[in-house]
Amino acid sequence: MTFARGFAAEVGKGLLNLIAGWREVLIQMITFPLFYLLIVLFMGRGQLRAELLLPVLLGMVALTFIHEQVNRVFWSYLGDIQSGVLEQTYLTPLPSAALVLGRQVAAVVSALPTALAVLATGATAIAVQGGHVPFTAQVLVPLAAIAVGTCGLALILCGLTLVFKRIEIITQLSVAVYAIAGGTLVPLAAMPDAIAFLSRLVVPIAPGIEAMRDILLGGHSLVALPTGWGLGWLLVQPLLITATGVVLFRRLEHRAMRRGTLGRY
Repeated sequence: MTFARGFAAEVGKGLLNLIAGWREVLIQMITFPLFYLLIVLFMGRGQLRAELLLPVLLGMVALTFIHEQVNRVFWSYLGDIQSGVLEQTYLTPLPSAALVLGRQVAAVVSALPTALAVLATGATAIAVQGGHVPFTAQVLVPLAAIAVGTCGLALILCGLTLVFKRIEIITQLSVAVYAIAGGTLVPLAAMPDAIAFLSRLVVPIAPGIEAMRDILLGGHSLVALPTGWGLGWLLVQPLLITATGVVLFRRLEHRAMRRGTLGRY
């Protein structure tokens, strides 16, 4: 019961922050879709080309989600450190796992409005061009893989900020790397083999984006994905990233606790 209450409290706190910052969310729900349209215009040399709208949309939705989810979890930790609240939570009998899991769930929910705004904008642009956004239940598997892998990445970054504090630039730089080399805008199959290999190995959204494009654009099934490393890696990669995130977070958390620097910024 203690764990459940702490978990619910963290989720509730995250959602209250989302509601309190509704103006920021509204701005993001406008700017991210505009950014998506600008990217398509740039790639299409000034035209919203029909053959670019859907492939770029799938990558942009994933990129928007990872940007929002990771940043919300990261800044929640950094804000608690700066205000001295985080150290107080470790003085309670509540397991830190409840706090971590609650923040992750709240961040996932908070990331959805902006990602859905990008999706709605893309669907509207495609409909204006006379097309439609295909859907099959199979696409839920790569979407779930993206969400799980992103949580693992967030754990790694949050663990780092417990020890090293001022690492804000890392979160922004990581999102820039995903945008350029993560297969979000240009398929990994069109990139150099070394970059494609590293992206499929460590970028949480890369296998999911490839799978969604194979399913929605190529009409392939989950068990016969022609690009990437197949269904097995799509399922295993996010679990490995999350497991790595859990281990690193726990070690960095214990390191900060031993140093007594949880509340120091």
